[in-house]
Amino acid sequence: MIRIVTDTTSGLPLHQAVELDIPVLPQIIIFGEESYRDDTELDTAAFLEKLRASPVLPKTAAPPPALFTPVFERLVAEGDTIICLHPSTELSGTVRSATVAAQDFPDANIRVVDTRTIAGPLATMVLQADRWAREGMDADTIVERVRDLMARQRVFFVVDTLEYLHKGGRIGGAQALLGGLLQVKPILTLEDGRVEPLEQQRTKRRALARLRELVLEGCPRSPDALLCVMHADAEAEAQALAADFADALGLSEVPIYLLPPAIVVHAGPGVLAAGYFAAPS
Repeated sequence: MIRIVTDTTSGLPLHQAVELDIPVLPQIIIFGEESYRDDTELDTAAFLEKLRASPVLPKTAAPPPALFTPVFERLVAEGDTIICLHPSTELSGTVRSATVAAQDFPDANIRVVDTRTIAGPLATMVLQADRWAREGMDADTIVERVRDLMARQRVFFVVDTLEYLHKGGRIGGAQALLGGLLQVKPILTLEDGRVEPLEQQRTKRRALARLRELVLEGCPRSPDALLCVMHADAEAEAQALAADFADALGLSEVPIYLLPPAIVVHAGPGVLAAGYFAAPS
């Protein structure tokens, strides 16, 4: 059997992961001398409360290899092939941790994939890979299909401020926007796994309107686009955006993912995002 493993940066709801029996490794959130797993010890709501009360920006750490080991031990003992889908190495050390842990199982078939993305598009890849595995596809085909999705993924996000990305060191090419840190609402994207600036608007309302335009211009009018919306502390806006996309694109549903603490540390409260997969060329 082929088993899919991921981590909390996917934003995959933990109840859904439990139902599908998909192991989800936690990221580690560090406030001063205290550290928390962001699966069982600190959810997004509790994290936001601590963030607002904290005089310093918390830090994040990838799950150490030791957290992967018991997961691999269990799945290998069951005779499973393992495909680990994790965020871009430009944004997280999770791929490295999984790779190091896998070295302790030289006879096992463990594939570690740097998906070059994060959040909703990563969750989508996880769910698709799990479905393909249940349909009986072999590991090579599943990884090939994931890599096809990687090449077609598009994600746009609007942050209230670049301050968090800057302080957390995840700003990438968006560094160029820092001169107007307080004056603009940037629209950011991911290019080859890095955060890059796309456009900037004067107000969040205009930025969200432009994000909507970008999605409607590029997103195929098909369920195969696997469109999703993501947010942190912006539930009403996320619901409105998802409903708008569903109506405009003729979709029955656009899933909404709550961004986990490990992403909100860097993107900040109020972040809104949308991700989809472009049509095959």
